[in-house]
Amino acid sequence: MDGTADWRDLGAVEQLARAPLQQLSVDGKLIALSYQDGKFGALSGVCNHVGGPLGQGRLDGEYVVCPWHGWKYHCRDGCGEPGYEAESVPRYLLKIESGRVSIDLNSVTRRHRLPHPPLPLARPVADRDGPLRVLGISTTSMNKRNPRYSTSEALLIEALHHAEAAGAETQLQRLTELKFRACEGYYSKSARACTWPCSITQMDEHDQLTPVYEAFVHWADVVLVATPIRWGAASSLYYKMVERMNCIQNQITIANRVLLRNKVVALIITGGQDGIQAVAGQMLGFFAEVGCVFPQFPYIAHSRGWSAEDMEQNVRFVQESDELRAGAHQLVERSLATAAALRLANGTGERVQRGGRKADGLETKDSDQAAAAGVAPPRDNHAGVIP
Repeated sequence: MDGTADWRDLGAVEQLARAPLQQLSVDGKLIALSYQDGKFGALSGVCNHVGGPLGQGRLDGEYVVCPWHGWKYHCRDGCGEPGYEAESVPRYLLKIESGRVSIDLNSVTRRHRLPHPPLPLARPVADRDGPLRVLGISTTSMNKRNPRYSTSEALLIEALHHAEAAGAETQLQRLTELKFRACEGYYSKSARACTWPCSITQMDEHDQLTPVYEAFVHWADVVLVATPIRWGAASSLYYKMVERMNCIQNQITIANRVLLRNKVVALIITGGQDGIQAVAGQMLGFFAEVGCVFPQFPYIAHSRGWSAEDMEQNVRFVQESDELRAGAHQLVERSLATAAALRLANGTGERVQRGGRKADGLETKDSDQAAAAGVAPPRDNHAGVIP
């Protein structure tokens, strides 16, 4: 760009033309080289979003599609797709001489990122005063037009009412009422492809897991998670939710950022057949991994055993059980007491330590190259990039 060319040989035309898109490293600079309709194009191989490897993506017409989150750039001029033309990556001059392709490493254009307002979820997690807040998450799935009685949700509601009577603020989230996409495995592409806020939340304004993220990360002091037992495991909706919560845990590894601080989790588990300890063990393991803490005796549970197939009797038992209602009351009391003690002891705003060895800092070559290109992890919403 300073007028002094810096030409480097990329290779033979015949060889390079075999791939419609490829990622090259030229003196440490990543280049996305495309070949379409007899023409080569060269762009920076680093996406504006979170530094995804553009040359490892695919061509959609004349646009290079980032393999991480689908951001698009024209293969020859580097401009974003229609409506986002100003969201551009650097492009480079090419020349062909004696059957060889060369590139000028001085880019013709500069990288340009459009300003995007940060998503509300991306704000810093702040300490707060005032009444303790209790979030209830029901993971029972059901037909909305023909609802049924959920024993786990009924005990959850009982616990929330008791929390209100104790002066806490409460909120109930029913996963069955929310339409949200399953985790799409961005972490499997690259650790840094899993972002906070969740990549799906950034890309899909219709995804409805946002209120769960908001309440869990920013609002609640206590989270009560209620699940039925399904074939010896928690409900499918529970697993769908916690897979999407991987983005919370991954921030510890990727960015040394602990999002959950002094968050108390307790569980309500019910089922017509057994498997309580297996379900509780998995759930406690997950919430410990994302940084939560537990009250003493962190769950209540009910099961009538392996051979109990008469579910209507199970429902009646829960409806009429004073012991289970008392257990729900005591569970929330223990949880509130734990949250109050944590607020008193740890309300200084000190940095939270990482987890164990698994949460040691993650260093990757791609992240270093993205940083060199000036691409920072985003806190924005680029709606419309992915159909």
